Amino acid sequence: MTTEQQTNVELPLAWFKSSYSGSGGGNCVEVARAAVGVRVRDSKVVEGPQLAISSSGWTGFIEQLTREIR
Repeated sequence: MTTEQQTNVELPLAWFKSSYSGSGGGNCVEVARAAVGVRVRDSKVVEGPQLAISSSGWTGFIEQLTREIR
């Protein structure tokens, strides 16, 4: 008989922000791909809360932004 052990290891997230944000340190958000979906956080409060957004929710959000910019 064998026993399998599962562990939920969360890998470190690679955060990035838009190049349009500039270097002035203003009001920016950072985005990271997660194991499931996307995470969003305030760039000034990196240890603060994060929004967890599904992949389909993020895709819809970006599509809507793209439509509004045109």
